[in-house]
Amino acid sequence: MTDTEIQKLLDARLTDAQFPQLPNFERGKVRDSYDLPDGQRIMVATDRQSAFDQVLGAVPYKGQVLNQTARFWFEKTADICANHVVDYPDPNVVVGKKLNMLPVEMVVRDYLTGATDTAIWTMYARGERVVYGHELPDGMVKNVKLPKTILTPTTKASGPGGHDEPITAPEIVEQGLLTQNQWDELARISLELFARGREISAANGLILVDTKYEFGVDEDGTITLADEVHTPDSSRFWHASSYEARLAAGQEPESLDKEFLRLWVTARCDPYKDPIPEIPGETIVEFGRKYITLYETVTGETFEAPAFDEPVRERVEANLKKAFPKYF
Repeated sequence: MTDTEIQKLLDARLTDAQFPQLPNFERGKVRDSYDLPDGQRIMVATDRQSAFDQVLGAVPYKGQVLNQTARFWFEKTADICANHVVDYPDPNVVVGKKLNMLPVEMVVRDYLTGATDTAIWTMYARGERVVYGHELPDGMVKNVKLPKTILTPTTKASGPGGHDEPITAPEIVEQGLLTQNQWDELARISLELFARGREISAANGLILVDTKYEFGVDEDGTITLADEVHTPDSSRFWHASSYEARLAAGQEPESLDKEFLRLWVTARCDPYKDPIPEIPGETIVEFGRKYITLYETVTGETFEAPAFDEPVRERVEANLKKAFPKYF
């Protein structure tokens, strides 16, 4: 890919989806959202890329990949758990039911890996053998499969710059974040969702390494899956075909998720203490390729990239105007 082609991709990124006509705007690290008075919530997946609790830049087509990957998985898991989806008016947009969000993120893991402060490999490497209430044996190496699938929940960060904090199931109940019944139900649903994701991923030559789920409660009190599911932002995926050989050689697995960017950053600085260097355009574009490859591998669909002569922001605005004309 030439420098000119790379620059065209970088120029096409959607970094801002704030439309003043829509009410109750909220900016997250990746999504720009609007709470409507009728109980619906518009979520626009931008191309912004977050890691280490901050936005590091923007990746071409990432928002569309996230939204369409989540759509695939919401449809594949609807028999396990209700989800928030109402409509998809644009490739980058989902309209969902507004929920009372539960204050715990459910993280499910099959492998000893990770680069963040809340990752079990980070904890294990500094000598901890009980992580999130689970006892792990000595002598394990990075990226090895765990003896069993485990739940490693975290609190949900609030506000810009907030940090998710590790927490155990007993602490969640003791602190009143969830009732025991709610925890039991979330644990059951999370493990079932992960098993479904693992099965479908394996059939397509991928390992679903770990993932994060967020849940809310609707007006009827039904526990509902929200935000995203099994996307390359919320999950790690490895190529199954090369995993064993690379593990034996002490190499990082071939990943199709944002671990590629995490590893690029941690090789150059401590992202929790140091300024993060500017990420080169070709690295950003390579990251985008990985996201598209994951979407196509998992879904079996060809990714339909928007034409360069159709700016993504203008298309999103036009489709929102069609879906919600009274605001425009």
